[in-house]
This record gives sequence, structure tokens and C-alpha cells, in this order.
Amino acid sequence: MMTIDAAARALADGGTTAAQLVEEALGRIADPAGEGARAFVEVQAEAARAAAGAMDSLRRAGRAPSPYAGIPISIKDLFDQAGAVTRAGSVALRDAPPATATAPAIARLERAGFVVLGRTNMVEFAFSGTGLNPHLGTPLSPYDRATGRAPGGSSSGAAVAVADGMGFGGIGSDTGGSCRVPAAFCGIAGFKPTARRVPLAGAFPLSTTLDSIGPLAPSAACCAILDAVMAGEEDAAPPPAASLDGLRLGLPSSTALFDGLAPAVIAAFELALRRLEAAGARLMDVALPELAEIPAANATGGFAAAESWALHRDLIARARDLYDPLILARIERGAGMTAADLIALGAARASIIAATAPRTAPFDAIVAPTCPLTPPAIAELATAESFNRINLLLLRNTAVGNFLDRCSISLPCHTPGEAPVGLMLMGENGGDRRLLAVARAVEGALAGGE
Repeated sequence: MMTIDAAARALADGGTTAAQLVEEALGRIADPAGEGARAFVEVQAEAARAAAGAMDSLRRAGRAPSPYAGIPISIKDLFDQAGAVTRAGSVALRDAPPATATAPAIARLERAGFVVLGRTNMVEFAFSGTGLNPHLGTPLSPYDRATGRAPGGSSSGAAVAVADGMGFGGIGSDTGGSCRVPAAFCGIAGFKPTARRVPLAGAFPLSTTLDSIGPLAPSAACCAILDAVMAGEEDAAPPPAASLDGLRLGLPSSTALFDGLAPAVIAAFELALRRLEAAGARLMDVALPELAEIPAANATGGFAAAESWALHRDLIARARDLYDPLILARIERGAGMTAADLIALGAARASIIAATAPRTAPFDAIVAPTCPLTPPAIAELATAESFNRINLLLLRNTAVGNFLDRCSISLPCHTPGEAPVGLMLMGENGGDRRLLAVARAVEGALAGGE
């Protein structure tokens, strides 16, 4: 996978053109032997070609809007685009009117010259970490495609598109892990910012409390570039990698993030820790007992159930039969929550956030496996019982960052050719650029061997 910086350099020195980059990506999407037909729900080929041509003309005239003008990316099917229907992975919204304006996060990318190739597949209404979509098909994880393994969700198509070279980044959303889980399952990087960092307007919500918008891309630096543009920063260049010498990485001593790890996850994670220590990082135990309080706080249903029910109840009344029953059951759990339940949940969250903040403050990042599992075979998710059990396990570690309102990133840490495993770094609330600098350093150490 070529990085965004490498593509920008090639564009600047004339080694390629935006038109060439877009045609190469469109060719991979259209390849009948590939996953393009399942990774994308709408390919906007002619618009992408026109935008690429415009960026090439502007670059020749010395007027390219940014160094990244002409680089192709994809966007998740929950973002508004003027003139396009926002289906959010559902058939229940297929007759909805087209959006009248483009989501600000996407508009900022377009103003910087990024070229949108199309809209990527996702879990219906973003409410699962598996990546399955019975309505529109499920793109396969790059790993062991003969078996057919789950890509992770809910930003499933975004992750598969990046992994297969169908663009240099995919824009997703993350409410409980929807950028980081598919990144881990597809062997790429996925970043969840502090929720307020990127505007949520024009993104179909799952939970207005927990939602955040983030990139999936080949590297931490790529994620940093896309994040900076969406956050409205003037300088989108990625922060320099932090020094690994003396970097303080907190390893939670509680079992809340380490129970039930698959053997392949244990092996890859332990090897990653050895590499980081060899490079000079300091691994230090950190007690985070409040993490064990999160399941009890969510016991009545959680923010996502309550807030999605409030959003969906009228549509469910009109189009109940068009919902995936597994997703419908998760939404309808919110129907039983009371106002008192939601108030108590908000108070518990605030208490847990306040108690955790001083425990993590001395560290540059908290480190844990992104997911306890490697990509399961899609056949393993065939029953409601297995789906719910595996889905909860997949989201267990990543959801902590959303509940605590932290920034977090998943980086691949497995040996090439083996089952993909993600290493998750969690930073402080608002510490996004620092975490991305740390992630660049960690990524370098993981790629450099023992």
C-alpha cells in the first residue's frame, strides 16, 4: 500500500497524475476477482475522473489547493453528499431524498483536493463490529479469503477498500470501535479522534454521545493527514514521530482488556511489546479498576441503544421488515430504557472519566490488543447467539475509548502472512496529535523487527 505522503511526492515531482491514481483505484474496484462490488455500494467514477482532471490542471498551473490534491479516497455510506442518498447501509432508507449538502468533514477533504471515489459498504446503521450486511453483501477480510472471514465493522467497506488499494484512505465513523476493529481485521491503521474534534454534522448518527469520525488508511501518518484536514487544521502534515527512548506506555493490570484473547492475538501482542521495549519504550503497569465498572453502567442498554431508538422508532414503525433482525434487536433494546436510566448512565460515565484521567495522565499512551480475536469466519456468525457473543467481544476493548471520550488508534502488529492482529493505543481527551506522533513511533518499531 502506497502512503498518502508517497502519493503526494509522486504527484509533486511528476511521477504520476491524479488521473492515473484514480484510474488505478477504479480498476481495482471494478476487478471482478476482487472485493470492489461488496466494498462499495456506490462508485462515483465519472465524478472522480472529473475531479482528478481538475486537480491535475490546478497542479500544472501551480494552484493545487494542497499537496494532497488528486489523491483518491472513499467515504462511508453514512456521510451526506449533496445529491446522493444517505442509506447508512440500509434498504429502509433507499427511497429517502438526496442530501442537499455535503457533510462538513467530507467537504473539507474535497476542498483540500482529495478525490472521492464513492461510498463504501457498512453494517446497517453502524450498529455492529462484525462487518456483516445481509442487505448489501459483506466484503471479505483480506486474510484467508478462501474461508471468507469477517472484515470488522461497522466501517467494513472502508477497511477492505484501503487494504486492497481502492484508494489511499477511507473515511469512517467510530462509536464503539467502528474504525479500529475493521482496521485490525484488515491489517491497516484506523484512528478514532476525540469526539468533538471532527464535526458530526451530515453523518447519520448511531449515538450522538459516542459517535466520532475518523480515517482508515495504510499508516498512522496517513491517518494524521486525513484527520487534520477533517478537523479544519491549516497544516495537515503529520506530526513527527515521537522518540521511543523513554516513551511511557501504560499496560492495564486489570483483566478487563485481556480476558479471552485468542492465541494468535497473544503471540502477536507479546512480540509487539518486546519490539517496543527493545526500541527503548518503557512498559509500565497501570491500574484502571474503573474499567470494570463500565459494563454495569451500560447494563440498562447504553447510549447507543437509547439514542438509536429515539432516532429510529418512527422508521421502524413504517419499515420494520426492512431491518436486519440482529440490528433491529439492538436498537429496540433502547425502547425499555427510561429517562432515569439515561441520566444515571451519564452520571456514571462522568464519574468513571474523572476517576480514570489522573491514572492515565503520566503515560504517553495506554496499550492493549485492539480485538481479542482474529477475523472469525463469516459462517461462525450464523446464529443470533454466536453473532451477539462475538460482536460484544470484538467491541469490548475499543469501546473503552468511546466511553472515556479519548482518542485511540489501531496499528497492525502481526507478522505478514499471519492472521491480522491490531495493537491499540489510547491517548488523552484532546491529545490527538500527540497520540498520532506516538503511533508513528510505535509503528516504526513494529515494522523494524525485534
